[in-house]
Amino acid sequence: MKRIDRYIIAKFLGTYFFSIVLIISIGVVFDFNENIDRFTESQAPWKAIAVDYYLNFIPYYANLFSALFVFISVIFFTTKLADHSEIIAMISAGISRRRLMVPYMMSAAIIAALTFYLGAEVIPRSSVKRLAFENTYKKRVKDPTYAEKVQLQVDTGVIAYMEHFDGMSKTGMHFSLDKFENKKLVSHLSANTAVYDTLSDVRYQWHLRDVTIRELRGMKEKITNYNQIDSIIRMEPRDFLFIRNQQETMTNAELKDYIDKQRNRGSGNLSIFEVEYHKRFASPFAAFILSTIGMSLSSRKRKGGMGFSLGIGIALSATYILLQGISATFSTNAGMHPALAAWMPNILYTIIAIYLYRKAPQ
Repeated sequence: MKRIDRYIIAKFLGTYFFSIVLIISIGVVFDFNENIDRFTESQAPWKAIAVDYYLNFIPYYANLFSALFVFISVIFFTTKLADHSEIIAMISAGISRRRLMVPYMMSAAIIAALTFYLGAEVIPRSSVKRLAFENTYKKRVKDPTYAEKVQLQVDTGVIAYMEHFDGMSKTGMHFSLDKFENKKLVSHLSANTAVYDTLSDVRYQWHLRDVTIRELRGMKEKITNYNQIDSIIRMEPRDFLFIRNQQETMTNAELKDYIDKQRNRGSGNLSIFEVEYHKRFASPFAAFILSTIGMSLSSRKRKGGMGFSLGIGIALSATYILLQGISATFSTNAGMHPALAAWMPNILYTIIAIYLYRKAPQ
């Protein structure tokens, strides 16, 4: 890595993180000012406001608007370089436009890796507390705590059913488990209650009480009764208690496992989860695309300074974020493929980036 690379990378990343601190700080002040009445009326503890809400609010919105911060950063410091004739000096020294893009792409790679890691692992875990706080003190919306007449496929040829499930006690009433082979019923398990074990080290652990098992073999039937059975049944409460913005609280591995499991069960309306999963891979690439656009727009020295470039940059980045929301809505309500919905903004802006890069002065 040459000195020019280190210089541009330091400028890029320094401006990027400074813009995050500046804009998010302003956002926190405005959000607190807007919601202070709600916090007071709902008697939200100050510790919960600071730790559960704002400590998780900051990384969520910093990552959400990362594309905007990248654009602002590139345009701000590149315009400064152009105004000080530093870019002209670099080109006069024999550095080509393509070579000049290398430190920009290296900086974008660092931001993309950070954005991906935060979105895939850190933010989903922190969103659990943030969303719980919002539903309790800000929006005062209660998530569903029960489900009626739950039926789902838990394994190949195995169908589970319960009349009622209480989310508070994690208990299902009038539970049954039917096993089919070659479209014929071979076993029927019924239990008065099924309790999900939240403390078990083993996933999918259920405690069944007052159990009756009927095994069917041709014309013969065997009936066995048990007071209690501990069994592994591949289902858990979140499979049928759908929480608002549930997809935001899952890590990439959990989200992929959930989608695969629900698809195998024949569940519909998975588009919101699939869009979220694909968006976490598509969003980091925005750093490369918007860095190219920002550099192409601001590398020319202008009489008006950075005002024109900054205005165009903010408009393009805002449109990019808006397009993400629109394409996700099309996937959820109009049947657009989730992968296409997640990658559509990148595809369109890649075309814009290529056009602007070729039109930029060489």
